[in-house]
Amino acid sequence: MSDFPRWRYYLVAVVLVLGILYALPNLYKPLQAVQVSAAQSGATLDPTVQQKITSALQAAKIPYVDESLKHDTNRGDYVLIGFDNGDLQKSAADALKTALGDNYTIAFNLESTVPGWLRAIGGRPMPLGLDLQGGVRFLMAVDQDDVIDKQENRYTQDITALLKDKKIQFVSVSRNAVRGQGVIVVLGSAADRSAASDAIANEYTDLAVTDGTNTGDRYVLNAVIKPDKLRDLQTNAIRQNLATLGNRINALGVSEPVIQAQGQDHISVELAGVQDPAEAKKVIGATATLEYVAGLGDVRDPAVQDAAKTGNVPPDAHLYYGPEGQPYLVSKNIIASGDELVDASSGTDSQSGTPSVNVTLNSAAAAKMLDFTSNNVGKPMAVVYVETTTDTKIVDGKEVRTPKTTYKVINYATIQGVFSNHFQTTGLGTAKAASDLALMLKGGSLAARMDIVQEGVIGPSLGQDNIDKGLKAVLLGLGLVLLAAAIYYKLFGLVADVALFFNLVILVAVMSLIGVTLTMPGIAGIVLTLGMAIDANVLICERVREELRNGSTPLAAIRAGYEKAWATILDANVTHLIAALALTTMGSGPIKGFGVTLLIGILTSMFTSVTVTHAITALIHGGRKLKTLSV
Repeated sequence: MSDFPRWRYYLVAVVLVLGILYALPNLYKPLQAVQVSAAQSGATLDPTVQQKITSALQAAKIPYVDESLKHDTNRGDYVLIGFDNGDLQKSAADALKTALGDNYTIAFNLESTVPGWLRAIGGRPMPLGLDLQGGVRFLMAVDQDDVIDKQENRYTQDITALLKDKKIQFVSVSRNAVRGQGVIVVLGSAADRSAASDAIANEYTDLAVTDGTNTGDRYVLNAVIKPDKLRDLQTNAIRQNLATLGNRINALGVSEPVIQAQGQDHISVELAGVQDPAEAKKVIGATATLEYVAGLGDVRDPAVQDAAKTGNVPPDAHLYYGPEGQPYLVSKNIIASGDELVDASSGTDSQSGTPSVNVTLNSAAAAKMLDFTSNNVGKPMAVVYVETTTDTKIVDGKEVRTPKTTYKVINYATIQGVFSNHFQTTGLGTAKAASDLALMLKGGSLAARMDIVQEGVIGPSLGQDNIDKGLKAVLLGLGLVLLAAAIYYKLFGLVADVALFFNLVILVAVMSLIGVTLTMPGIAGIVLTLGMAIDANVLICERVREELRNGSTPLAAIRAGYEKAWATILDANVTHLIAALALTTMGSGPIKGFGVTLLIGILTSMFTSVTVTHAITALIHGGRKLKTLSV
């Protein structure tokens, strides 16, 4: 048709080709796999590991599809072994844990079977959610009282140090017996109370300082955490626990874990593909902290190389390893620990312009840091990440729990000057490295205790059953809509059917491209989108019929049908978009998944129902003398 511009044909062709390309990866079913990597993150694997893996699988008579050595800049070397089904995958993981021991991490994974040329242009399948892939889900309650306890204990120590530093005489500094009522400071005179009140108010602006009831020669001050600060502490506790859980769950090798806040004091953790809740709980419930210690040598030091090769470590030192497996010697004497860390943030060094991390310690740790740095300028200091997990094994029919502690040097830098509670770590290379270190420092340990209040397991067979039912629902819904449109609107109905099919293709392509996790509510959103998408074509077809009844020529009826129906289609879809946007921004979990799918589906259906059908109709009827229309 002459009224349909040529550039729109090109647009439709390009969109449809890209839609097919980026939807195509979803036809390639991922291979169930087991990932074997060194326990030290980023370390290289011994060349004999592949042979050990092969021998262990052959001894256990477990058939495998593929076995290959891969490398990742963050994880280092790892071996990925593929299997035909989840049962073989689990059996292989159990056999490899026994054969390889604690020096290697055995994790469930999915190996992509998408061709390399498709991955090279960014093609990837949609990750499957817990309800489709199977896995475990935990609902964890964050103990907000623990946040208050830690902060009030910190203020108790800080106020004590402040009064000593200001040389203000005091009788005692202690927490109020009632949680949340702050710190009680007892002084010997009214003058000391006034001086203490001014000092505390000026130094700690987050505390509300008021006079208490006097008893004889005991003058009391009450320092209570302000409500705004308390809310910030509780919010930050959730954020820090989310970061910590993210760091820990990476050790499980889970693809696309879902870790999100739920309400004001709960965290939901969904680990798709994990079928061992005991292993997941062990990692999630691990305790972790940080240690600042004197550095005694890195990999360039011959003494460190000798200690790494022979295992002969000096009596006053520990031999630890870095993220890439590089050895370090560090002092056994701890300068400060993560429990004494108040804050950490990434930034830029004002002198060199290089990325840095700004660290704040409490007063007790600041005194120790000041003493250490005064005597060790120009010498190295290490930050050690310490994590304790519990290994559970069945021995003689009894459950035996054994604590296991791992140490990793996450930063090793030279002390540039004397500092105490505030200091800066430089020499980090990139802004991302600085940001990661700040997150590690803040997220190394849990900001507040957490208890698992709910736990559930979805087996892989149930997940596959959900996929089968969801696929049948999509195909059934699509088939019925296609049939109804073709019967009622004839040729125009068939054109709408073609557009509806491409709507599904483009919807899947967009969801794959931006990495939307597909869940059962997402499938429901797809089915609803397909049902709603035909509405626009119904409006167009009815407008075309109306124009024909009013005596318009067939070509004029088509032109008027699209022009007059567009305003109504736009109005209807805008209201749908508002509802979908509300579900996406305000919902969580399944509701958000449904909203995201609906939002994308509405946008794609507006394009296919109007532009694609108009293009096809123009190709069919353009340049022809028509007496009537099949509509």
